[in-house]
Order: sequence, then C-alpha cells, then structure tokens
Amino acid sequence: MIARIFATAITEAHIARRNRWVLIAVGLMVVFSLVLSAVGSAPSGGLGADRLSVTVASLTSLSVYLVPLVALLMSFDAVAGEVERGTLPLLLTYPVARWEILAGKLVAHTGILLVALVAGYGAAALIAVAGDPAAAAGFAALWRLTWASTLLGATFLGIGYALSSLARRASGAAGLAIGLWLGLVVLYDLALLAAVVADDGGIFTTRFFPAALLANPADAFRLFNLTASQATAAASGIGAAGATIALWKSLVSVLVWPLIALGFATLTFRKVEP
Repeated sequence: MIARIFATAITEAHIARRNRWVLIAVGLMVVFSLVLSAVGSAPSGGLGADRLSVTVASLTSLSVYLVPLVALLMSFDAVAGEVERGTLPLLLTYPVARWEILAGKLVAHTGILLVALVAGYGAAALIAVAGDPAAAAGFAALWRLTWASTLLGATFLGIGYALSSLARRASGAAGLAIGLWLGLVVLYDLALLAAVVADDGGIFTTRFFPAALLANPADAFRLFNLTASQATAAASGIGAAGATIALWKSLVSVLVWPLIALGFATLTFRKVEP
C-alpha cells in the first residue's frame, strides 16, 4: 500500500515539476512573505511583541488567502485532467485502489506546498532576525504557522480533488475552484461581519457566530494562529471578532478539516466512471 501511494506521489511530483507548479508556488510564497515581512513588522514595538511574532500575524493573513488558492490551482484538474487526457482508464487498470491514487496525489501536492511554505516563511524569518536578533523568540509561532498552513493546504487540496471529480472537465473544475475560493475565503467573512453588525449583540453573535467561524477551515486556521501567538492586537475584522473563541476549538477544526476533505474527495472519486 505504502509503495503504491509513493509511486503515485512520485509521478504527480514529476507532473507538477513539468507544469512549473513548484516554481510558481515557491515564487509566490517568497515574494509575498518578504513584502509582508518588510511592511507588517513596523508596529511591533507598539504591540510589545518581537518582530517575528508580529510578522507571523501578517503571514497568517497572507496564508488565509494564498495557501487555499495555490492548493486549489494544483488540484482542480487532478481527476478531471486524467479524464480529459484519457489516462484515467489506464491508471485504474493497475492494482491500486482509488483512495490510494488520491493519497498519492495528496502526498505530492502537500510536499510541494510545504516546500513553498518553508521557503517563504524562512525568507521572512531571516529578514526579521537580521533586523532584530531578539526576533528569534518568535520561531515557535513560525513553526506553528508552518504546520497549520500545511494542514490548511491539505484541506483545500482535498476539496479540489472533490470538485475535480464532480466536474469531470478541467474547465468546469477550474470555475468551481475559483468560485469556492471566493465564497469561503472572501465572501464568507464579509457575510459574517454583516450579520454580526445587523444582529447587534443578539443571538446570532453569541451562539451561531463562533460555530460559523469554526465551520470554515480558513477562519479556523486564522483564529488558531492569532490566538496561539497572542497576536490578536494585530488582527482586524474576523480575527479580532473571534478572539474570544477557545484555542482548543479552533485547533480541533484545523486538525479535522483535512480528514473531512479527503474523505469527501474519496467518495466523489468512487463515482467517477473511467
């Protein structure tokens, strides 16, 4: 089983390398991380936190938008592309289970994402420590952000595989992926904030709002990192509004969502006819 999964992962890694996804992901993370490291650490003195910890708060906001987008762009044609190229029937003739195929793709794509995260966050950390040696105290927060970002990416990779299985066409899967990214990462928060303002401290704000935040993997990721880093003073919007949610609740959501996404992807892939 392990050998079959890693064989699929190696094949997917070669495909991603040929498609320049490795360079694209690394380039995006490094460029945006360096920009935020230079700009986002300016208020560190006023917040009473080391420079790297404040940079981590800025990188959290970046990761909420960029990591899901990169993950969906890598995964939207994972199944639909195989169908269109006519390689799925051949792939399914091998003695490998469908969930093993998805697991292999997940290993490869998560590995690429992890390389990009380490490169981007590492570059930001070097800039922060070079400017202020005391910033080394923030390495624990940076490590927490790295593995949480990896889990967030794995969640949206699984969602991308599910969309790819449902669409059966790469163009349709791409449209679904962009639409879902806009819905979960951008419009979801705007709708929640509008509802909180309209509710004015009512039942929705006190009972349903925390659950709505934890039900979104992007919001749970942001809340977990900001709360664990005690950097809510640098947050705004949803991050500040959800500061009262217990840390363990957002951690559970961050840990569970990748399993839910991969399970859903497996169910949808089983229904795909070669």
